Amino acid sequence: MSQPLSDLPRPLTDAADPVAAFWAADAAGDPVVLQTSGSSGVPRTVVRTTSSWTSSFEAVSRLTGLVPGSRVWVPGPSTATMNLFAGVHASACGAAVVPDPADATHAQLTPSALRSCLDDGVPLDGLGVVVAGDRLAPALHRRAEAAGARVQHYYGAAELSFVAWGSHAEDLRPFPGAEVSVRDGEVWVRSPYLCLGYDGPPGPLRTDDAGYATVGDRGALVEGLLRVAGRPGAVTVGGATVELADVEAVLRPAAAGELVVVAAERFGRVLAAVLTDDRDHAPLLRLARARLEGAHRPRLWYRIDDLPRTPAGKVDQEAVRDLVAHGSSRVQRLVPAR
Repeated sequence: MSQPLSDLPRPLTDAADPVAAFWAADAAGDPVVLQTSGSSGVPRTVVRTTSSWTSSFEAVSRLTGLVPGSRVWVPGPSTATMNLFAGVHASACGAAVVPDPADATHAQLTPSALRSCLDDGVPLDGLGVVVAGDRLAPALHRRAEAAGARVQHYYGAAELSFVAWGSHAEDLRPFPGAEVSVRDGEVWVRSPYLCLGYDGPPGPLRTDDAGYATVGDRGALVEGLLRVAGRPGAVTVGGATVELADVEAVLRPAAAGELVVVAAERFGRVLAAVLTDDRDHAPLLRLARARLEGAHRPRLWYRIDDLPRTPAGKVDQEAVRDLVAHGSSRVQRLVPAR
């Protein structure tokens, strides 16, 4: 951003009513400032026009069925961009944000929040649920649908807003108005929904002269479907460079629970797979042996009941690495059955 910090408005999340602050900025023609953090927990300040959100409202309303009188449950913090967007969109539709899922017609959840609802027996029958903020596995989608929810999922980023939409992470197509391109395994998008840039320290956003932008997520376009592997985290294992996102992309579609792959030090650096459901261990071990070679195959397997999260509800990968490295009592080593 070339605009000086003193000339920019304060972050929306500093306002007593962030939704009202958004509409005040919209009326004044001012940009809005969003403070957010990614899976690494590193904060960044994103600046965007209000139209970069409002221009997507018609498509989001059509996809979700949100209408005047709808009631939206948004249990996550308004500091998370996806939750603030849900509140602003609801107000634009004449819908209400409600504190109780029993009163709701719609909900905005992260995958971990959806899983907690299912585990805790929160009634989801008839609820239209939009899941974002992390990858929604097909197995979790099926479980929620079996509970009576109508589940949709989108992939985006604080800098990019909407990129792709579908029912789960294996069923994502470019969002209306978004042109998606994959270059050398990296996802790029051109749309009216992109941010202006950062205020303060730079983040992962990069742009080109044609108006496309990327935050560095890896992926592939296969027959019109966008498969997103996530932000690359390259580590050196046994002299080989391994992209952790590539390993997770092989294993995650077959996991019933959550899965994170990290680098671990045990007689030299190896990969460790951390699961939330130990029933995934045996089938994922077989899959890893069949599909992953050498340094790309996890040698250590662990279970943890609840993966640590960033304030935005995403998996805190650095915290997962620390738990594995320090032998935390929260982490159970999994040994193959003989």
